[in-house]
Amino acid sequence: MKKVVNRRAFLEKTAAITAGMVGFPYIIRSSALGKAGTIAPSNRFTAAQIGCGSMGSGDLQSLMGLGSEIQVVAVCDPDDGHSGDNKRRVDEKYGNSDCRTYRDYRELLDNHDLDIVSTATPDHWHAAVSLACIHKGIDMYGQKPLARTIKEGRAICDAVKRYGTIWQTGSWQRSVQNFHHAAELVRNGRIGKVKYVEVGLPDGNRRGPDAKLLSVPDTFNYEMWLGPAPWRPFQDFGRQGVHWDWRWIMDYSGGQLTDWAGHHIDIAHWGLGLDYSGPVEIEGKMECPEAGIYDVPYAYDFLCTYANGIKIRVANRSKLPHGQGSCWYGDNGWMHVSRGGLSASDPKLLREKIGANEIQLYKSDNHFRNFLDCVKTRQKTITPAEVAHRSISVGLLGEIAMLTGRKLRWDPDEEHFIGDDNANRYLKRSYRSPWQL
Repeated sequence: MKKVVNRRAFLEKTAAITAGMVGFPYIIRSSALGKAGTIAPSNRFTAAQIGCGSMGSGDLQSLMGLGSEIQVVAVCDPDDGHSGDNKRRVDEKYGNSDCRTYRDYRELLDNHDLDIVSTATPDHWHAAVSLACIHKGIDMYGQKPLARTIKEGRAICDAVKRYGTIWQTGSWQRSVQNFHHAAELVRNGRIGKVKYVEVGLPDGNRRGPDAKLLSVPDTFNYEMWLGPAPWRPFQDFGRQGVHWDWRWIMDYSGGQLTDWAGHHIDIAHWGLGLDYSGPVEIEGKMECPEAGIYDVPYAYDFLCTYANGIKIRVANRSKLPHGQGSCWYGDNGWMHVSRGGLSASDPKLLREKIGANEIQLYKSDNHFRNFLDCVKTRQKTITPAEVAHRSISVGLLGEIAMLTGRKLRWDPDEEHFIGDDNANRYLKRSYRSPWQL
């Protein structure tokens, strides 16, 4: 940990000194640490990718795309095919064969002195892997959702604060212009006072495959993949086996609800200024498959009420008039934003500019670049752990309300249900031995 602490101390000191210099650039780039415009290997940030499937492979490419400031030294995945493919990409990038591969993230952390780790594991692994990295003094880029349970999310946030970790969540919509512009317009009252919001997430799968047992390939460490989740025999999960369709099984995920809550609920909160809060009441209903191995809801609809009176309805897109995305309703109209674009009840609103004296939201044009810049300056990223925790908590609270089938009262400060011990049991999950939070 010595190298990480020394580099972190150097960057913190440098950022503090230069921030007070008039006319001096606030961000100190790694190139400033090299000689004659080059970056010495000792001054690069050493990085690794844990979880190398579809999302992990893409995140690894983005990490390497940051240029010569980053040196990826290892990749880790329980599937040798995933790690082997990504090792080849890394070695091709650097023109050598130095990238190491691991099945077990603990071995990776024991064998490398890392500055940065990017993680893209199934949801049930997010907390254990993240905490292990944080305890090593490593700065983190973690895929959303932050965690599978609210207790896990709180543990990550507490560790980030304790260890001074720079954390970026993969809720990258905050680094996209149309989402940023929409949230700024709403925050600055362009549609008046907002009292109601609709958040549309994808429709789910009505039915999964029937249980079909398979032989575990020699190239796959299935026990490691299961980790803290309950044991089950290796089987066909669907289109891409365990590597994609784990999302539709409660042991590993909450389906489209938890897969997308960290995106669109996140933006809804951003536009309302509720990044560090949560609802006080939640109620809703869901529909789950009646056959096959999938058990997450394919249809869901719940209403969250906040202390200031704002209500946020979260549902699968088929149930909402504007479909997928975030739609704020104010006294003077509505505004909707999604990956398909930005629209409003009055199209002229979309051409409005935010004045110098109005609320200016955090600006980022590149999610990974924002992360690296913050690693160097030790400033908060655009989607720090606490913000990501509050965003996914809404999805998890909705899940619990629908599982219990009753209206729940929530204390967003203490993070527990009021007068409902049964609901509080859903705030965490038991880990399979020997894993623990």
